[in-house]
Amino acid sequence: MVLKRHARHLMSFIAAAAVAGSSGGCAYIDRLRNIGEEPKLSAINDPTAKPSYKPVQMPMPEPQPAVYNPNSLWRTGSRAFFKDQRAHQVGDILTVTVNITDQAQIANETQRSRANTEDSAVTNFFGAKTLPPINLTLPGTLLNANSTASSDGKGSVNRQETLQTNIAAVVTQVLPNGNLVVEGKQEIRVNTEIRELIVGGIVRPEDIQSDNLIDSSKIAEARIAYGGRGQISDVQQPRYGQQVFDVLLPF
Repeated sequence: MVLKRHARHLMSFIAAAAVAGSSGGCAYIDRLRNIGEEPKLSAINDPTAKPSYKPVQMPMPEPQPAVYNPNSLWRTGSRAFFKDQRAHQVGDILTVTVNITDQAQIANETQRSRANTEDSAVTNFFGAKTLPPINLTLPGTLLNANSTASSDGKGSVNRQETLQTNIAAVVTQVLPNGNLVVEGKQEIRVNTEIRELIVGGIVRPEDIQSDNLIDSSKIAEARIAYGGRGQISDVQQPRYGQQVFDVLLPF
């Protein structure tokens, strides 16, 4: 029975390792194929052609028709006399200024203590002292209980993040109320390391500056990712076997 139980545990571990290996098998094959070579840049693709692309759907107000003033060449909302150079339709490009400076400091401490004592003694119960047989059977103390409880909890958070860069994004969708869905990706290769920056979200045309710039703080549903891949990132990650153990081991 013991051997069968160990065999079942071993088979479960092998199955889990096989699943983990199969899920990242292609990645490991690519890494072995590219040993000694620089990582290749990704091809430029249409963002809407990705399998993970999904059009954004949100509750929208009724569309408002454009209002033109009689006998006037100026259009309401335009930033230029002849043409508005800001992005306003699918395929247009605008520059996103990623400016993230987050700092958070939190400290909490909680202390709690309690002490209880219960002592009940009987010295003379119904004349126990005058009746020797009864005095021998009655206890001197009926109840004696003590309890003590205490707790001390402390927690602190000290986080500081800074990211400042620019990235060009493409308008992938125009919502019914005129808001623009944008998405941009940038890859920079330095020696054997590729740094990736991905930005996506919803912007208002009114927030786009006259030079076709918009700050990342004005992007709704913003999705900003900054990372890398290559030899340095590969060394900083634990081996796949260690990752499997981290998932399976209960202690």
